[in-house]
Amino acid sequence: LDNLMNNPVNKSANANILSMPSDAGRMKWSGMMAPLVTGLTRGIHKISGKKNAASVHPKLKLEHWSAIADGKHNLTTDLIRWNDAFYLVHSSSPWHIASTDSRIVVWRSSDARTWEKVAEFKMPSGDIRDPKFGIFHGRLFLYVLRNDGVVAEPGGTSYTSSEDGVHWSPLKLAEPKGWLFWRAKTLDGKRWYMPAYWNKHGKSLLLTSTDGEKWEEVSLIYEGDHNDETDIEFLPDGSLLATARLEMSGNLFGHKEACTLIAISEKPYTKWTYVKSLVTRLDGPNLFSHEGTIYALGRHHPDSNTFMNKTGSIVGRKRTSLYKVDAEGLTHLSDLPSSGDTGYPGVVIHNDHLYICYYTNDIERDVSWGMGLFLPSEIRMAKIPLSNLSELVPQDPLN
Repeated sequence: LDNLMNNPVNKSANANILSMPSDAGRMKWSGMMAPLVTGLTRGIHKISGKKNAASVHPKLKLEHWSAIADGKHNLTTDLIRWNDAFYLVHSSSPWHIASTDSRIVVWRSSDARTWEKVAEFKMPSGDIRDPKFGIFHGRLFLYVLRNDGVVAEPGGTSYTSSEDGVHWSPLKLAEPKGWLFWRAKTLDGKRWYMPAYWNKHGKSLLLTSTDGEKWEEVSLIYEGDHNDETDIEFLPDGSLLATARLEMSGNLFGHKEACTLIAISEKPYTKWTYVKSLVTRLDGPNLFSHEGTIYALGRHHPDSNTFMNKTGSIVGRKRTSLYKVDAEGLTHLSDLPSSGDTGYPGVVIHNDHLYICYYTNDIERDVSWGMGLFLPSEIRMAKIPLSNLSELVPQDPLN
């Protein structure tokens, strides 16, 4: 396996291949079924679906536009500013379900509007998704999650790095094995902290590194409640705030107590205090700071808890939304134009504006998440003046 990873089949900048063991039979069946299922779903979509009811706060003065729309199911994004350019990365697949046709695609732009493809990564016998950028000592890193089964349940993390954003090193397995890396943060540019969650769910970990390659355990952030995707951000005093997706169970129809964990730890980040917020179950979180306030972008579940449609249900609607985060919980500030299978945003602060990338189905319709899994989805960009964030009227969080 190590030889395969260190000697990829194709070393060109646009075709990095990571060979991993997988259930080839089920993957092949999945690929054969994809055209049938997606075709049927698109037919139903044409005769169903309500007008989109996402609520975008007018004080945001939001600009938004389509970045990547090629008819594929594009998903799980990230965004970074490096060497005077924007870099956008996302997964590309026939559908949300795992596929051997999945790719990780990297794009570059000077203005976040016109994008040039600069790299592509794939696995010949498995699925690849959930890319995250990082910058370590001037070098651009990319972390991706490997998925060897039919369901979208990654089993581990791999990483690569580049000096120019075009030519990338071969993908390598990240350690500790079995942990799904999220997004690294640093205060001093010397030591970075990375949250990760266990591939079988149920616990999240804080890791640390000085080079982006060798990671060591700092502490267990949380265990229990079907704990899942976890992100972090520094508070003004140097403490860490983390959010975690608490599913409570693996039920396809959600759970009425599904929520977001808010965890806070003072340096050296070995002990955590907790609050649970029922405002939403924050899937695909991305935390960022502005003028001492922490904000989050992630998935919102707007439907009320009803039979077969509890928080996180496959039959419910979804949004990509903006939140304020503090020690007491989440405050919903605004939706972004989004629908169906949506979320997993990337964030860049540049020239007094907040730039956001995210994925979504057709923003004119309001389909269920389950239907959206099989429909085309595009990568959209949004731009918000930073001065408008503080003008949003806060709501009392429901904790």
